[in-house]
Amino acid sequence: MTEQLPATSVAVLGTGIMGSGMARNLARSGLDVRAWNRTRSKAEPLTADGVRVTDTPAEAVDGADAVLTILYDGAATLETMRQAAPVLRPGTVWAQATTAGLDALESLAAFARENDLALIDSPVLGTKQPAESGQLLVLASGPNAVRPVVWPVFDAIGSRTVWVGESAEEAAATRLKLVLNSWVLNVTHGTAEALALAKGLGVDWQHFLDAVEGGPLDNGYMRAKSAQLLRGDLEPSFATRTAEKDARLIVEAGRRAGVRLDVTAAGAERFRRATGAGHGDEDMVASYFASFDGEAPEDAS
Repeated sequence: MTEQLPATSVAVLGTGIMGSGMARNLARSGLDVRAWNRTRSKAEPLTADGVRVTDTPAEAVDGADAVLTILYDGAATLETMRQAAPVLRPGTVWAQATTAGLDALESLAAFARENDLALIDSPVLGTKQPAESGQLLVLASGPNAVRPVVWPVFDAIGSRTVWVGESAEEAAATRLKLVLNSWVLNVTHGTAEALALAKGLGVDWQHFLDAVEGGPLDNGYMRAKSAQLLRGDLEPSFATRTAEKDARLIVEAGRRAGVRLDVTAAGAERFRRATGAGHGDEDMVASYFASFDGEAPEDAS
């Protein structure tokens, strides 16, 4: 495969919490951006940033140098790419950024082979604010020859790109993303449970923060998530129902590798309970509400 030129046009399939910010930054970087979302009204605001919103995935990918998928899960990604298949050119570079898990990535890689696409496994680390500011961490694995195509894409959406393999089918980037997400989700649950216990015991949370300040138990992410919950701000940067999906992908990946992940499995159940209590579309720190039987406090303050 000969080395290819950097992309000047990109199709973004999926403009939810993450994809909308990514599409805006791609357009602001000077790329020709076409975007599709299952619910078109959610993509329409992107037109103010010069993004062309399309009615179908096929319209979005037609003639694009690169395709970026950032959808809910692997099944949604495969369905969307199948809709686009009739107009996908052989050799098109496909940057797959959805957290799809290992089983689904195998299906996506098979689709790429069947349609002669150059697949780059490229999940991103970060939530809504980094996506909007172009400060995501891109984890990527894919052939050296096609990497120049996505340089302008990854530069626009992220602060840096970490290449961890030369074959998307080996899922090196996805495996790293699952490990990173296991840590993020468990820190979120630890914060939520500690806050719930403080609430139940009548402990001032500021006393907890003062006790750990500057020591090895202090944690910037814990402080950010606890402050969010104390403000009663549950605007999602990472929705609870999506966090449950990711937790179950992590548990399954561990099972495949012969590794029991009891904490992550219990965390998935916490997310399920929080979603059942009406917090599925709120930020995942709503795990807090899973700590209470019956009616939970409105917030942790």
